[in-house]
Amino acid sequence: MRFLCDENFNRIIIRGLLLRLPDLDLIRVQEVGLRTVDDPAILEWAAQNDRILLTHDQATMPDFAYNRVTQNASMAGVFVVQAQMTVRQAIDELVLLATCSKQDEWQNIVVFLPL
Repeated sequence: MRFLCDENFNRIIIRGLLLRLPDLDLIRVQEVGLRTVDDPAILEWAAQNDRILLTHDQATMPDFAYNRVTQNASMAGVFVVQAQMTVRQAIDELVLLATCSKQDEWQNIVVFLPL
């Protein structure tokens, strides 16, 4: 799977994911010059680069993602990791999704974790 982490995505979760899955294709918005852009631009970049977005933003990102889908603009998917999850639970669930599913299964879908 190919992931893009939102600006404020928990770095400890990122580190844990990469320790568990060293070959995971995961980048942060800061690494591709998207640190100061708005949510729709992040979703557009993720869609153009076929990356599932990892975010903690429950307030605005899902609405922007749903708007993309209703406007027939595709996206690779969005995984909203709720802030109250423990780091271990977030890592475990993301590892499960990354290893037991395929990228295209999440096309145009917003998933809230925990499952």
